Formats: sequence, structure tokens, C-alpha cells
Amino acid sequence: MGKKDPRIDAYIAKSADFAKPVLRHLRKVVHAGCPDVEETLKWGFPHFMYKGMLCSMASFKGHCTFGFWKEVLLKEKRGTLAKVDEPAMGQFGRITAVADLPSEKALVRYVKGAAALNDQGVRAPARSKAKKPLAVPAYFMAALRKNKKAFATFEGFSPSNKKEYVEWVTEAKAEETRQRRLATAVAWMAAGKVRNWKYIGKC
Repeated sequence: MGKKDPRIDAYIAKSADFAKPVLRHLRKVVHAGCPDVEETLKWGFPHFMYKGMLCSMASFKGHCTFGFWKEVLLKEKRGTLAKVDEPAMGQFGRITAVADLPSEKALVRYVKGAAALNDQGVRAPARSKAKKPLAVPAYFMAALRKNKKAFATFEGFSPSNKKEYVEWVTEAKAEETRQRRLATAVAWMAAGKVRNWKYIGKC
């Protein structure tokens, strides 16, 4: 039998109203596809374990995410997992309702496929270490240089932490939104905070 973690119940309870039915649905699907799955909380959000990492889900202010640990291998066996208009963490884009997900039957099939990979002891392929250098806009760096603490924090960040801030600012469609995000980013970095500091250690 599988094992549920009360911290996941707490995580769902604290999530936004739109996210609760999505997270409950995903949780139900994972247990249906892999009855022996065990829940845990890693990096502040729910993970599902079965002979290793299986999949995970998370909720944010405006969307949820869901993804499989061995996504590349699962795609090879099952084909494209979902059509994604707005990429996000995981393989199903920005999920705002259960209707944004594939059918329950399809999701259960994906979970079974992921569990089968773990049963077979198949390892996830090594990720390429060769990464393109992060392109940081001149206006972004100019704003940082006006605040010594923010600049020092940014310079000391890992590549992924830098990328999260740069993408958040540059992906804004309206100039007003971009400037507002930039000001917020500088303030947060001046306080030594990563982009998603609100969600770290929340549960």
C-alpha cells in the first residue's frame, strides 16, 4: 500500500482556492497509477516516490505544475505528454484548472509508465552540462548597479537563481509591468532573497 504524508494535506490546504482541486486530482491520479507510491515534501513542494523519484507537483500564486522525474524516457515510451502553450516547471505547463490537464485515463497511464521505468531500474539520462550563458539585459544590470546590496546578491547567485529573476522581468509583456517587476526584483535581491523566496520552507 502507498503512504500519504500529512504535510501534503497541509500544503494543499494552504494553496490558493483554484489550486486545491487541481492538486487533489493530481494526487488521486498518482495513487491510482501507482498504488505503492509514497508521498514526501522536498524543496518545499510535494513529491511522489516509488523506488526513487517518480513525479512532483506544486502550486504558485497563479498556477500549478506537475512533472515526471524521467520525463524524457517517458516521452519516448508514451509520446508527447501534453501540448503546452506556456512553459513552466514540469511538463504540463501552467495549470489553472483540472481541465488544463490530459484526461484522468491518460494521466494514470503516464504514472504507470513512470513507475514501470523505476521497476526496471532505468536511470534518468544525464543532463548536459553545457549550458548557454545567461543573457542579462543592459537595463537589468544598470538597475542592479544602482543598489550595491542587490548587485552583490545577484553576483553571488547560482546560475538558476539568476535565470529565475531575469526571466521573470524580461517575460513581462507590458513595459509598465517589466519596470514594476524590475523594481521588486532589486528590492528582493537587496534583502538577499531568491526569486521564489515566498514558497521556500512554507510548509
